Amino acid sequence: MISEHDIEHIAELADIGISKDEVPEFTKQFNAIIEYFEVLDTVQGESAPAVGITNVFREDEPRPSLSQEEALVNAGSTEDGFIKAPRVM
Repeated sequence: MISEHDIEHIAELADIGISKDEVPEFTKQFNAIIEYFEVLDTVQGESAPAVGITNVFREDEPRPSLSQEEALVNAGSTEDGFIKAPRVM
């Protein structure tokens, strides 16, 4: 059971502005969602068909790629052979 205090804490963690008037409605909605998951936990599902496990990822094989000059052709700004990006603070 989710309490109003829990809702306020979650809203603070998610940086969501919830007014005091909205807290009871969010509490009701959260608890309805939790109850629905409890119902889903009781459902007996059919097992998935037995299929062999396959690796969908390709093997990591080195391949030729762009040269440094080719990679820098479309860069807006470069410095010492690298792409120069704006400073972010």
